[in-house]
Amino acid sequence: MTAELEQRLQGVRLLTCDVDGVLTDGRVYFDDDGRESKAFFAPDGTGLMMLMRAGVAVAWITGSSAPAVAHRARRLGVAHVIQGSDDKLPRWRALIAQLGISPAACAHMGDDLADLPVMRASAVALTVPHAPEVLHRHAHYVTARAPGSGAVREVCELILAAQGQLAAAHSWFGA
Repeated sequence: MTAELEQRLQGVRLLTCDVDGVLTDGRVYFDDDGRESKAFFAPDGTGLMMLMRAGVAVAWITGSSAPAVAHRARRLGVAHVIQGSDDKLPRWRALIAQLGISPAACAHMGDDLADLPVMRASAVALTVPHAPEVLHRHAHYVTARAPGSGAVREVCELILAAQGQLAAAHSWFGA
């Protein structure tokens, strides 16, 4: 982690994430009845729970309206879930105003063009390896791990490490 990235991460009080292609591998599954399902990576959920327990708020902003997103968020205790939002910036601005958090204390993790406005408005822009090059150019950090396979956990642990809380977060689980 660079000194600049560490400094940016120290001030993060809110992490917003896209869902498809960040919390999942980007595939969307439909059964024969048209019901959508998604596969989430359990260690990413643990990372989000550690982050929230350390006092960093978490929100998901996605174009998806799949019930699976709300179910997973409830299971993890993610209180702020904005679904069906292709134009994410206005919804993000409303959320940070509601929470009383400035853009300077926000990090956003996205994987596609709809995430770019929020990435640009946030103090920390994060993306994944498969994201379009334009996102890589605007990102402060590109994960080593793939989406739906630990990318979110990687980011959560980076934030916790920068804030000096990673060892404490691990100790909550007896590590």
